[in-house]
Amino acid sequence: MRILVVNWLDRENPRAGGAEEHLHQIFGRLVEEGHQVTALVSGWPGCSRRTQLDGIDVHRTGSRYTFSVSAPQYYRRHLAGCGFDVVVEDLNKVPLFTPFWATSPVLLVVHHLFGRTAFQAANVPIAIATFLMEFLIPLFYRGTPTVAVSESTKRDLVERGLRPSDIDVIPNGVDVAFYTPLYDSKTLQPTILFLGRLRRYKRVDLIIQAVAELAIRGVHVQLRVAGTGEEAPELSRLATRLGVEDQVELMGFVKESMKLELLQSSWVHVLPSPKEGWGISVVEAAACGTPSVASDAPGLCESVLHEETGLLVQHGDVGALAEALEALVCDTEERQRMSDSAREFAEDFSWDVSARRLEVVLGRVSGLAKD
Repeated sequence: MRILVVNWLDRENPRAGGAEEHLHQIFGRLVEEGHQVTALVSGWPGCSRRTQLDGIDVHRTGSRYTFSVSAPQYYRRHLAGCGFDVVVEDLNKVPLFTPFWATSPVLLVVHHLFGRTAFQAANVPIAIATFLMEFLIPLFYRGTPTVAVSESTKRDLVERGLRPSDIDVIPNGVDVAFYTPLYDSKTLQPTILFLGRLRRYKRVDLIIQAVAELAIRGVHVQLRVAGTGEEAPELSRLATRLGVEDQVELMGFVKESMKLELLQSSWVHVLPSPKEGWGISVVEAAACGTPSVASDAPGLCESVLHEETGLLVQHGDVGALAEALEALVCDTEERQRMSDSAREFAEDFSWDVSARRLEVVLGRVSGLAKD
């Protein structure tokens, strides 16, 4: 198949995240299976406008804030005549409405929708625009074959007006050969980890408040925050105000080797955001035998099995978050039990399986399904 993927970013973009991990893990594997994959993505200052990544022919146009306008224009000028069998739109934050400008059958891939959480993720004008644009999804995508990465996302789409019969659920995967437990690697002192973009809606501030609450109770943990983003200065100031600056390490960007080491050596992984499509970092932590404490929220309530692979708490409840962290940090036997269960759970997910399942859907949508 000749496949065009339209995604806001690629993995080299400084703002790349889980959607870009999905893009390259899945479609890089499809390239290895003999498919031709082209990606149309946004650019950033100083980037190359054309490149090859994981065998994918990457075209960059516009910027983060102009891509929705520049993408259809670039497509019409440079890609419309390429004879793609299927166009995949990765709906991430703002719809691109590909069914109305792509000349090939369209498959929609949805990680999660923001809804009201958009106001925690961006400034007010952008949040309003995102919130309103999501209301247009049923109008422009009803009848479009769709893949959701979790049952939570599927329910959200159905509640907005898409038909359940049009939606396949294909969870994200994890490289269980790379993300694997390294026994006897845990830090000597209790260490908890947040791994991801430092955005407001990720609510890393809740973790810092929980660390301060634990300190009052006499439970001292070290919080390692791995990732970059605009919230870093405010998080540093918050730690200082709460008197836990010595317990909070803002590590900035970390390479894959360090990411693996952090996941293996931390006692507990934490993700307190109000909504996720699936929670790749949660499953990566699980694959390393590290249980997670997360919000009992869409997406996360599927990637964390409560009291089996970690603990779920009400989003925004600092006291409950602190109690869950204390329970895992202070109970070695329970933490080990969840560690073993987490690894077993993660082994059920792999990028190879996800890619094969998506290949089947792509064949169906393009009309090139194998007999």
